[in-house]
Amino acid sequence: MSTLSERILGGPAGSYVDRDVDRAFAHDGTGVLAMEAYRKMGNPKPARPETVSIIYDHIAPANTSHTASLQKELRAFAAAAGFVLTDVGGGICHQLMSEGRALPGEVVVGADSHSCTMGAFGAFSTGVGATDMAAIWAEGSTWFRVPETINIELTGRLPACCEAKDIVLTVTGEIGMDGGTYRALEYTGDGAAALSMAGRLTLCNMAIECGAKTGLFYADKTTQEYLAQYGHRIERQDPEDATYCRELPVDLSDMEPVLSVPHRVDTVAPVTEYAGTPLDQVFVGTCTNGRYEDLERFAHIVRGKEVACRTIVIPASRAIMQKAAESGVLAEIIAAGCMVGPPGCGPCLGMHMGVLGEGEVALSTANRNFKNRMGVGAEYYLGSVATAAASALKGEITSPEGVL
Repeated sequence: MSTLSERILGGPAGSYVDRDVDRAFAHDGTGVLAMEAYRKMGNPKPARPETVSIIYDHIAPANTSHTASLQKELRAFAAAAGFVLTDVGGGICHQLMSEGRALPGEVVVGADSHSCTMGAFGAFSTGVGATDMAAIWAEGSTWFRVPETINIELTGRLPACCEAKDIVLTVTGEIGMDGGTYRALEYTGDGAAALSMAGRLTLCNMAIECGAKTGLFYADKTTQEYLAQYGHRIERQDPEDATYCRELPVDLSDMEPVLSVPHRVDTVAPVTEYAGTPLDQVFVGTCTNGRYEDLERFAHIVRGKEVACRTIVIPASRAIMQKAAESGVLAEIIAAGCMVGPPGCGPCLGMHMGVLGEGEVALSTANRNFKNRMGVGAEYYLGSVATAAASALKGEITSPEGVL
């Protein structure tokens, strides 16, 4: 019997396999680096250009003339190669790949560390460097060492004040930032089955924060219903009696709102321990928590109220932004005094659209709080959307308990 990673890659844990890559993608940052490596290879004819996506999200729109020139060059390269290009404003690469582009059982490879996100669909999805991505463009395939798997069995139901972000921060605190190195995190149990697709994407997105190669859910009825929106009919994946390198049971009913405390993702503590910490900024968005479900939850909490500190909300894709606009969610967020940015990564990588100043403190729904990442000399706490909303209303770290 095999884990889901072993089934998809076609080999036991520890073995080496060559596999065709079903979907490959890069963004405006790594795409430029991969383009340079590709040219050094002699600019060969791409093996399967229709399976390659170039998605502008990291510095979108461009913040300097130099950035704009690089993006112009990459546009021309992608067009000549026959790649699928999504320009600025389309959204974050991981979200766009999650909008009907990645399917269960596929091998999905992105030139970004959070490419593990699409494991939420039952795909083997992982990140590689720019040189490896260039080789995938040329050959259409790559090699893998099949990872061992940690089984994270979720049972019970989350309290109303908690959400998927609290689960993944708790799991990261338990495993540690390197406890899952070159392993897969496989989510099972009735608690996993009860999670929405947005919640599953959040959990898989942060698998890399434990050092893991990928995070995975088995494709089930929820997966089928989600992908049917994009015209896909897919088969379910049923778990087998697999051999795991570690078993980690998590009772969701015991969960409480938590934070990652500067400057490590695995330094996790209850929100109540840091309640009252003044905030200069709250940021809601990114490939971790910029989906419609997140924006809707945030709007529900701030409805009819006004935020007490700078609050930036950025949808993860154009489709999400449009749905939020049509439903009135966006209007409620704006009415609360928040600034809404164009679909993309925003300040997450520390380039523009909300970068912090020295000595400033922020609470973010992103996936990383490394020192100097989102502003030199600043501090960033990571939390759930509900925690971000409750904190934005008070201008200080606040638990969402009692507001939901």
